[in-house]
Amino acid sequence: MPAAPGGCAEELGHGKAPVPAAEAVRGSAAPGDDPVHSDVPRPRGEGVPATPQDGTPRPARGRARGTAAQGAAGRRGRDGEAARNAAHGAPAHGEEPADVSAGRAHGARGAGAEGLPAAVPGASRPREALAGAGPAGQGGGADAAAPAAYGIQGAGAGEGAVGAAGPGPDGGVARREGDRLRFVGAATRRIARGIDLDEIVLGLCRATVPTFSDAILVYLRDPLPVGDERPVGPVVLRLRRTDRLRPIDDLTGAEGAGAAGGAGELDFSQLPLVGPQGDLPAAELCEIRPGGALAEVLRGVRPVFGSAAGAKDALPELLGSEHPVPRGQRAILAPLRGRRRVIGSAVFLRSPERPAFEQNDLLVAAQLATHTALGIDKAVLYGREAYIADELQRTMLPDSLPQPTGVRLASRYLPAAETARVGGDWYDAIPLPGSRVALVVGDVMGHSMTSAAIMGQLRTTAQTLAQLDLPPAEVLHHLDEQAQRLGSDRMATCLYAVYDPVSHRITIANAGHPPPVLLHLGGRAEVLRVPPGAPIGVGGVDFEAVELDAPAGATLLLYTDGLVESRLRDVWTGIEQLRERLATTAQLTGLDHPPPLEALCDDVLDMLGPGDRDDDIALLAARFDGIAPSDVAYWFLDPEETAPGRARRFARRALTRWGLEELQDSLELLVSEVVTNAVRYAERPVTLRLLRTDVLRCEVGDDSPQLPRQRRARETDEGGRGLFLVNRMARRWGATRLSSGKVVWFELPLPGPPDRR
Repeated sequence: MPAAPGGCAEELGHGKAPVPAAEAVRGSAAPGDDPVHSDVPRPRGEGVPATPQDGTPRPARGRARGTAAQGAAGRRGRDGEAARNAAHGAPAHGEEPADVSAGRAHGARGAGAEGLPAAVPGASRPREALAGAGPAGQGGGADAAAPAAYGIQGAGAGEGAVGAAGPGPDGGVARREGDRLRFVGAATRRIARGIDLDEIVLGLCRATVPTFSDAILVYLRDPLPVGDERPVGPVVLRLRRTDRLRPIDDLTGAEGAGAAGGAGELDFSQLPLVGPQGDLPAAELCEIRPGGALAEVLRGVRPVFGSAAGAKDALPELLGSEHPVPRGQRAILAPLRGRRRVIGSAVFLRSPERPAFEQNDLLVAAQLATHTALGIDKAVLYGREAYIADELQRTMLPDSLPQPTGVRLASRYLPAAETARVGGDWYDAIPLPGSRVALVVGDVMGHSMTSAAIMGQLRTTAQTLAQLDLPPAEVLHHLDEQAQRLGSDRMATCLYAVYDPVSHRITIANAGHPPPVLLHLGGRAEVLRVPPGAPIGVGGVDFEAVELDAPAGATLLLYTDGLVESRLRDVWTGIEQLRERLATTAQLTGLDHPPPLEALCDDVLDMLGPGDRDDDIALLAARFDGIAPSDVAYWFLDPEETAPGRARRFARRALTRWGLEELQDSLELLVSEVVTNAVRYAERPVTLRLLRTDVLRCEVGDDSPQLPRQRRARETDEGGRGLFLVNRMARRWGATRLSSGKVVWFELPLPGPPDRR
């Protein structure tokens, strides 16, 4: 009967469309019938034998099962086998042949040593298959290739193995088709369990070796196309993974002894493409030539035997001309086609000790190749999405923290899950004029790409507002307005703090965020009393800032609620646990010096239990070192013509007090140029401040918002060379606009270690 039309026929490479599994099992294997599907009724004497209505098993069944048992184990007679068949019960009249075959297979598996073992999907190769099924001469011929256990039989299974599933050819076909279907189901499940590329390819290899083949080689395109991308340049296949049957030397203990058996070790040098050491020599790279044999096979998409006309030339092109090509039907070349294009190929190999592939094995190879290719396609798309999300999250967070004067910083970020590395938590440290630093930590609601995008916009807004040197409460107010412009449901919590190392003070404003914890030098940890405020995005709410002491040696810990809140504990319980953990860590390291900052961050994260990772975690730790008053010099200068001269005298006195006379000429020249520019545009007193830390820093502030720009002066110009000198002589320099004007600063390297008096 002609097969039903269908698109799968072209995909699998057969003249008829594939049929359901049950129909394939019912199909007749008699000469002249379609081995895949047949609707012609069979006589009682053909195919699967009919059973009398009285339930008495046919004698032929007992003879066939006894023969199979004798060929496999050589112990039982036909009478004992017939008695076991009768004990299992006979199928009623009209029972489907597939059910009959399943019952016989179950009986064969339950027979223990008297019957051949049935195939278990994904199981290891039986020892009889590894070492051969007994001494030579007990089996052989073409009939020995018809296995009772699909795909894992030995070379000398005996003639009786053909009838192990029932009398006649139909019983063996039904048994083998059932094993084939069970194998395909188990193999596809194992392939589908993989979530990334390596897991899927490994699943294919482990599912097929040794159950379906003795060795496998998987080639994938390099690079793999993603989605609708059209590759540019020649198509190149790279050997991604190989797998093979383990040599006897790899087996240990009783398993190795049983595998060797009486037949001795297998000669793995006879396995095609497998050398004496068990390796799989093959080409690492293969460029597909347009119009070549390999290109034609891959374009056809259908698995083909290695002995097919096109595959004879395609295999050497794929594996390399220096490697031997398997003979006969002992190799299957299966293209791996994704949703839109061929993305690789798989080569299945069988050794000479094992029966060659059959025509139905092409269907199995097609199923495995299809599931593998579609899984690889999805894994590549998932990997690209995960890469984009990870890159987005990484670029939203600072690559490295600055090292401002008077404070040391450390940070940690943990996503809620490794498979979803996007979220709305962020932290930041922004250097401000006057050696100050802004510390920011925030949390946008949600765990999605949208949350990460909103977080990036809020972080950029916070950086811009910080550079304007706005007060913390004013910064939160502008962030609230920005969140409302992004959408009515865009809400976030944020804590903004500004630390001044000269005054040893910190100003904090809060917008619905958990309060920070301050760890003092003596080991006492306290939760700072900061007005909670409303979250950003609510609108119409005023924010309040508080100014607190920030003693030298203290550590301020800013964090998001993922660190202290989970399904198992509320936020205030978590804050108290965090405070106790910091106090305990400080006592362990000693009360006379603070704990190391990086180790402190790791110790804080160790307090998280198995059920405490419900949210992203952002952690920012700041160790306050401060700047000693003896290292600061500060003056006010009236905007007069005599201001540059006075500035030079003040700078000379400070250098003398600090023992830095070597910098006198450079500092006087640069101070004179910067103060001259400030006096030209200022209306209020000009500030001059010198800071001695690891460098000598000079800051000149005035009330003019116009920032100076370096330009190249012409030969006839009398001025315009001041910033050019600053740029050439200073280690670094810059200008920052403030709410009340601007600050121009520059740094000079110290001649040696600072002499702190």
